[in-house]
Amino acid sequence: MNFKKLTLMGVASAVFATLLTTTTTVPANAAEDYIFLPSTVYRTGAYAPNGVPFANGVADYISLVNAKGGINGIKIKLTECEFGYKTDVGVECYEKLKGNGPKGAAVFNPLSTGLTYQLIEKSWVDHIPVHSMGYGRTAAADGRVFKWIFNFPTSYWSQASAVIKYIGGEEGGMDKLKGKKIVHVYHNSAYGKEANPTLEILAKKYGIKLTLLPVDHPGQEQKATWLQVRRIKPDWVFMSGWGVMNQVAIKEAAAIGFPMDKFIGNWWSSTESDVVPAGDAAKGYKGTAFHGAGDSWPAHAEIKKLVHGKGMGAGPIEGVGEVLYNRGVMNMVYSTEAMRTAMKKFGNKALSGTEMRWGLENLNLTAARLKELGLGGFANPIKISCKDHETNGPVRIMQWDGKKWVWASKWITPLSKVVRPMIEKAAMAYSVEKKVPMRKCDGTD
Repeated sequence: MNFKKLTLMGVASAVFATLLTTTTTVPANAAEDYIFLPSTVYRTGAYAPNGVPFANGVADYISLVNAKGGINGIKIKLTECEFGYKTDVGVECYEKLKGNGPKGAAVFNPLSTGLTYQLIEKSWVDHIPVHSMGYGRTAAADGRVFKWIFNFPTSYWSQASAVIKYIGGEEGGMDKLKGKKIVHVYHNSAYGKEANPTLEILAKKYGIKLTLLPVDHPGQEQKATWLQVRRIKPDWVFMSGWGVMNQVAIKEAAAIGFPMDKFIGNWWSSTESDVVPAGDAAKGYKGTAFHGAGDSWPAHAEIKKLVHGKGMGAGPIEGVGEVLYNRGVMNMVYSTEAMRTAMKKFGNKALSGTEMRWGLENLNLTAARLKELGLGGFANPIKISCKDHETNGPVRIMQWDGKKWVWASKWITPLSKVVRPMIEKAAMAYSVEKKVPMRKCDGTD
């Protein structure tokens, strides 16, 4: 892929994207039975560099599924709602779209931790599941309390523990973490703060000298933050950034001479638009991931042929395979396979939120099935249960070599003995506070 061209096109998309509330990908025959799938997006504003490729991946994969006949013959109607990463506008999108389609929205994928927090209680009332894939409220991993919320394949707390585990390995063992300085540069929002409790617990457990440095929205001014980093002289920096904040941080880190191979971005801080603007200075920068990068899978070839080749691509063909484009694709793989799972129980028809929730909770995406989808080895197999809506999925570290992302580690299993008790404790507290009864998960509830 030509990343300079890709970056310029991404910026152009952000500048010229429509400000209309919704855009729609419609099945071939709008009068037929179909599944309604809303998509909250941000193709405009400071977060567009990340929001655009994700939205394009979502749209292209649904177009691919429809081009191949839909799910067991049932097409999907995808409707976008632009909310500019503003929580209040995102709630308006939810309220506007939740009742659309033959049976209402099947599932919401908010692409915002702040918006996810606002939808948790609404989901109970409206009976619409929310899939906050790798983001949102981490405690929602406990399905006994958060019946309608799913955050698989992994969470911010699992990610943070995997990063510490990776750093420990790089330092020669977890016992070598004692006295090491780690700085967490984070977006000063519910999203950015989500990893902090895990980092604080692990810092205490392993004797890490942890410093938390917030960056206010939108993150275009960070000189003071990186002057603090220079003063602290950390051994490692971990970043939970988003949008323009990421590329600014990488440029500022380079300006103070911080070694890029000691700088790890989380999975929302590690895509092409984050590193390309920094040029050669970004070489060596690392990031976490729970799926592959690039366009070498058969599914990508199908998208290029059946979607872009037919003039239905949501964005430039050069963007196919970008990290966040792939994440949008993976999000829709989970959604569509959950639809397929639900149809095994409820029949080949439009799905309600209640039926889709069952499909999500009984999703068993095997390695064999991923291969059938043209994504063999792209992501890990996953099996969801009533009790576990996250699965504590493994994380991998990738590294920017100046032209592309390459793997810098094997799959890292999060520190579940630390994370899961935290999740259950937080879920229990929420259950008590909100008077939400805990499910037994014995098949009766």
